[in-house]
Amino acid sequence: MKILLIGEYSNLHNSLKQGLQKNEFEVVLLSTGDGFKNFDADILIKSSLFENKFLKLIAKLIDRLIGVSLNEIEIFVKTIFKINKLKGFDIVQLINERAFGTSPRLEKTVLKYIFKNNKKVFLLACGVDTVSIKYASEKKFRYSILSPYFENKNLKKEFKHTVKYLNSNYLMLGEYVRDNVKGIISSDLDYHIPYENSNKYLGMIPNPINIDKLKKSKINKKNKIFILHAINSKNKIKKGNEFFEKSLILIEEKYKNKIKIVKTIDRPYSEHIINVNECDILLDQVYAYDQGYNALEAMALGKVVFTGAEKEWVKFYNIKEDSVAINALPDISKIVEKLSWLIENPLQLKSISKNARKFIEEHHDYKNIANKYLKTWKTK
Repeated sequence: MKILLIGEYSNLHNSLKQGLQKNEFEVVLLSTGDGFKNFDADILIKSSLFENKFLKLIAKLIDRLIGVSLNEIEIFVKTIFKINKLKGFDIVQLINERAFGTSPRLEKTVLKYIFKNNKKVFLLACGVDTVSIKYASEKKFRYSILSPYFENKNLKKEFKHTVKYLNSNYLMLGEYVRDNVKGIISSDLDYHIPYENSNKYLGMIPNPINIDKLKKSKINKKNKIFILHAINSKNKIKKGNEFFEKSLILIEEKYKNKIKIVKTIDRPYSEHIINVNECDILLDQVYAYDQGYNALEAMALGKVVFTGAEKEWVKFYNIKEDSVAINALPDISKIVEKLSWLIENPLQLKSISKNARKFIEEHHDYKNIANKYLKTWKTK
């Protein structure tokens, strides 16, 4: 069986590829590298012409004035040059309805070729898309990545690339993709909930984590508890990082002799995972019900992660609240309270660390997850 995985967010498809290869399947991964993270890909299609400061400025001006993205056009052209490599596969999985990251019109042009020249194409509900953003825009979540936008309309510019999924051309692309795929799979509860009653929805398959590569490391190795706040500047507001930043000011005043705080911004994956391996506590994100990939990899390493771990997640996995991951709420006082609890009770750190690793082994083992994908793909 030949499998093509298109797109990469946070190492998800790379880990799925590794799990599939354990079963001796032929797997090809095409991606843009996921921005500054620089993930591996068999076919790398990256926008690079406009990295020069002057050309980047020109590209931004053109985008702002006439709504044309030169970066998206570059990715489209590079894809067309490699289009012959994207045919003849038994299974193709798109990581998102915009897996190539181009404009809806250009995306549809490429996808028509994908649908025509491959046996089965599946859609992974992962990352921002029309269904999840429409669900969030209708305020069906208690809170979501759109919460800051609802609370402050001055953030319109920062949410330009999120709310555009409510525009007619993006909605039409989403509908086109859903009409043509064999089925839709979600990667976690933040996508499962909006898609739950959708046509062609095949259910949730938890994110695959390479537990062979990510070994549990010791926690609280030194006298001071190491807290890592890793920021993706592009998604800083949507992730709720300001709640962590404000909480850390209070925590540092209160426990400056007991803790070490490190803040990183837009670090490549190879550097970021080293920092995660060294820390005790990782501050991941606030506006989520379930863990994203960054949190899961940290949990595999035995870290105590502040992330999405809402009551829906607790119920789904039948676990005790704050025993595996810490549910990070958009509330500074709550974050400070939970950080203080851990700093004052270092044995809790070790207990949660152990539970986190066990949870990943039981529910996110990349080999088992790869088998779940294979089983689901074969049903259609």
